[in-house]
Amino acid sequence: MSDTRRRVKVYTLNEDRQWDDRGTGHVSSTFVERLKGTSLLVRAESDGSLLLESKISPNTAYQKQQDTLIVWSEADNYDLALSFQEKAGCDEIWEKICQVQGKDPALDITQDPIDESEEERFPEEIPETSHLVELPPCELSRLEEIADLVTSVLSSPIRREKLALALVSEGYIKKLLGLFRVCEDLDNREGLHHLYEIVRGVLFLNKAALFEVMFSDDCIMDVVGCLEYDPALVQPKRHREFLTKTAKFKEVIPITDSELRQKIHQTYRVQYIQDIILPTPSVFEENFLSTLTSFIFFNKVEIVSMLQEDEKFLTEVFAQLTDEGTDDSKRRELVNFVKEFCAFSQTLQPQNRDAFFKTLANLGILPALEIVMGMDDLQVRAAATDIFSYLVEFSPSMVREFVMQEPQQTDDDVLLINVVIKQMICDSDPELGGAVQLMGLLRTLIDPENMLASTNVSKTNGHRVSEFLLQVLHACPDCSSSVLSVPDQLTLTDYCVCHLSDLQEGSAKINPVCPDNFQTAQLLALILELLTFCVEHHTYHIKTYIMNKDLLRRVLVLMNSKHTFLALCALRFMRRIIGLKDEYYNRYIIKGNLFEPVINALLDNGTRYNLLNSAIIELFEFIKVEDIKSLIAHIVDNFYKALESIEYVQTFKGLKGRYEQEKDRQSQRISSFPSSRYRRDARSLDEDEELWFNDDDDDDEGEPVEKSRIEDDFSDSYGKYMEAKKACCLDYDVTQDVCIPSQTTLVGLVDYPDDEDEEDDDEEEQSPRKRPRLTS
Repeated sequence: MSDTRRRVKVYTLNEDRQWDDRGTGHVSSTFVERLKGTSLLVRAESDGSLLLESKISPNTAYQKQQDTLIVWSEADNYDLALSFQEKAGCDEIWEKICQVQGKDPALDITQDPIDESEEERFPEEIPETSHLVELPPCELSRLEEIADLVTSVLSSPIRREKLALALVSEGYIKKLLGLFRVCEDLDNREGLHHLYEIVRGVLFLNKAALFEVMFSDDCIMDVVGCLEYDPALVQPKRHREFLTKTAKFKEVIPITDSELRQKIHQTYRVQYIQDIILPTPSVFEENFLSTLTSFIFFNKVEIVSMLQEDEKFLTEVFAQLTDEGTDDSKRRELVNFVKEFCAFSQTLQPQNRDAFFKTLANLGILPALEIVMGMDDLQVRAAATDIFSYLVEFSPSMVREFVMQEPQQTDDDVLLINVVIKQMICDSDPELGGAVQLMGLLRTLIDPENMLASTNVSKTNGHRVSEFLLQVLHACPDCSSSVLSVPDQLTLTDYCVCHLSDLQEGSAKINPVCPDNFQTAQLLALILELLTFCVEHHTYHIKTYIMNKDLLRRVLVLMNSKHTFLALCALRFMRRIIGLKDEYYNRYIIKGNLFEPVINALLDNGTRYNLLNSAIIELFEFIKVEDIKSLIAHIVDNFYKALESIEYVQTFKGLKGRYEQEKDRQSQRISSFPSSRYRRDARSLDEDEELWFNDDDDDDEGEPVEKSRIEDDFSDSYGKYMEAKKACCLDYDVTQDVCIPSQTTLVGLVDYPDDEDEEDDDEEEQSPRKRPRLTS
């Protein structure tokens, strides 16, 4: 019994004026020799560690709130609170605090938190706190006097405390509310205006004991009524009418606990008073309602805890939510309830929130979302997306594990990841609000940082990273009912690259699948942002995907879009790839002649000085500054004639200069080394990679390589190369996204920096594909 009575939660107030949960334990009051005084000690119930050690100072103001809370400040901007499980335990510790300070335990605050300067300014206000403020008789004729008294004490902490004690001890609040009903019956506007000032001033006294009376079922609607008669308004507001008639309390599942129902009603009404009725506080008043904020906070914590503990209630909610027989209006109410439930959970502290979401996971929140996110009702889908957002933001690892395990646990093609991507692609909102939200959630799910944040991920778990990333990229939603006329069974990237793949230069043919309109362009831009993020953070795995799909060549078709922002997204994708300075990517770009659409876009832009012009020039400037030799040689050999007329920047002349310097350097080195030494077999790239790059050197010179032939080369040759690479890997490091070589990997004994020169010369002899604009 003793353990239960003294069970407490420790809270601290953070910089955002929100209460942080520091843990649950058991409190005791003990003399601590080191602190030279009686102290409050809280030891964690989990491991017995010390959560709190606070000396009961004679000068500290302790306050008891709501019968189970003790709040105090130990230093500037450092507030503490103990939330007791039982009222008896709170009373016991409160008596101990009052005993140490020599105060009456019947009071709700031990003393006023004032500084010495205030004591000097108001010496007449320092008599014993037991002397209460003398209140005028609660009569209609004295309302103006009462209003003046309440207003006058707000500037003095001591007088506020004395007035609060007087109001509580004499039951004055209920008497005032009785006068309100009389004034309203008599339509006494002057009296009603005075009552507005009185009730508003009492709220600013910031005392929990007063709130307990004012927000009780018997009084709260009269308090709202008093606050309707603001003297600054010509006509009173109708807040009571809204709360009783317009705002309806919907029980999606009947709540049998009367205390829980009363707490929900009270919290809603108090929140309404704070957010709607009371005016925005001035700088002077901003701290007057801190106790009101705490009152609402702890009410919400209690509501979530009570609902969470009622397993029968939540089980019934999820059963009806996923039942095919549930009608649309009922399901909409259920989804909105779960959304509001998750919103309330944001008031919980990390430990409690973790338990909250684990409870939802055990009840099947993710399978339920899979069902409701695929429904036709826009309101249901929007609410389900918000719930999914709460889950991803709090525990992305939980969502990832569900997505990866689901294909093994069900034969159904309706998978959560497919549903999410379908909702993103099929968003009917012209502004794509839902698509933007879902794309941000997908980005969170594939972010390597939060892949490591939740658990201790070892290097071997890098394969799980690859599995989830590929599951996202290969997700194949059924979009047959899309408002954008998206064909069935398209992956995310297939949808992206099919957009303009049938649109040829100089042709009036329009792609009927993905028209080049603004909404489609916005969606494609979002997909490209996700792929660009993968290039930056998943270099090892996305490289395989790009090569096998020949993705960069297909994405660069979007450079033809009439929407400049989409062309910039495609260019940004290429810029991130080149920014990696990966020679394998460079050779892929050279082999596919992938600078051609970029240079065509630059030439088509003409003399216009805009963002597209600057972005393309920055790409070539980066290549020049970083001295990427293979790309420089390819650009100068194949495109310099088309670019040499551009003289408003020195970028292309600089590329030509770099190219000529490299040729001179190579010539000097060739002449200074014996040919047998220069033509070594040692290479920075292995034999499989070299074979892949040279396997179609026999193609007819000047003829374009067919798309199907290129894709076959990527999937076969590159796949063999990557398998050989993986065989030499001890493991994959998810933190660095790199392959860790095995100790048995063979390494060449000697390598020379000029060994690549000969191959560069061989590759430069190939004639690239040309477009008419580049040769005219």
